Amino acid sequence: MERYGNKGGDSGVVGYEIGPGSIVVAFKDGWKYLYDGTRPGASIVSQLQQLARSGHGLNSYLTKVVKGRFARKFR
Repeated sequence: MERYGNKGGDSGVVGYEIGPGSIVVAFKDGWKYLYDGTRPGASIVSQLQQLARSGHGLNSYLTKVVKGRFARKFR
């Protein structure tokens, strides 16, 4: 898992792992969320991947746009 850049300094995201057509996002509370082409969809996953690599805006995008649309939640 890659460490999230957190350039804004106040993100709840600590890490991410990008796969083909998917991303797993890890949060400070220990929960991990899988986002894929099924849920929330390929275009949103692509945006999540870009934000994760940039280190800025991932948590905000998840909160404001993606909301509860994830494929799986696990620890």
